[in-house]
Amino acid sequence: MSLTNGFSATYEGVKLVGYSVAGITTSIAMPEAEVCFDVAQGLPFQIPIPNILITHGHMDHASGLPYLIAMKNMTSQPVPKIYMPASLVEPMKEIMAVWAKIDQHTYRFDFIPVAHGQEIPLKGSYFFKTFPTFHRVDSHGYTIFDRKKRLKDEFKGLKPGELGLLRKQGKILDDFIDEPILSFTGDTKIEFLESEQVRKSRVLVMEVTYWDKKKTVANAREWGHIHFDELLEKAESLECRKIVLIHASARYGTPFLEQVLDARLPEHLKSRFALFPRPM
Repeated sequence: MSLTNGFSATYEGVKLVGYSVAGITTSIAMPEAEVCFDVAQGLPFQIPIPNILITHGHMDHASGLPYLIAMKNMTSQPVPKIYMPASLVEPMKEIMAVWAKIDQHTYRFDFIPVAHGQEIPLKGSYFFKTFPTFHRVDSHGYTIFDRKKRLKDEFKGLKPGELGLLRKQGKILDDFIDEPILSFTGDTKIEFLESEQVRKSRVLVMEVTYWDKKKTVANAREWGHIHFDELLEKAESLECRKIVLIHASARYGTPFLEQVLDARLPEHLKSRFALFPRPM
């Protein structure tokens, strides 16, 4: 692990790179789809990634945008596409205007507001949609989909030449199936699980900030976060093949979090849950 490379882990065929500790830093990339969720304070592993998906504007998730934009400009990359809640666009432009004045340089970037239900294309067959999250400020999460093409049952068994002729005649031979590959929450209360695309995602990367009785469910909800007790109540309803937990408070060490998972998760669910690697 290094600041250049971040922590790396693969879940159900989905490789992720990044960091997350509540209140300090959160940024997770999915290199295969060329997306990075949040940017923390700005970290070198983010620089080659062309699509930045910001969940909300708190500093431990979004303060690195000026650094990242500057590095992308310095290395002559295409104008970065940076997606975010609509209410965040103007304040972020104001921040960039201040940095442009300090640096005496005009930066190139594209801040793009995203509405719920909007479909945004990514690399290859990937695209994303947002889903509602419930934090103290405007926020939303993101689901990465993979659109797969499948020959309709009625045409299976035909020879390539026959299929080619039908295509020339304008026949639609394929169905398209959109699989939710990965959902990323950012900071939120547990109500985000009302989203079907989240519950059915192959991999869910979700915040769980509080893990013990020193911080109650009420404490978590007051600050727009999730307590492990709440997740435990909902765990059986999730269809995700892997639930990756991030954003644990810095008050907890990794051995403690692993102990909680081992002691409290039902045996048949343990293989489906994982802690994303963390520096403590």
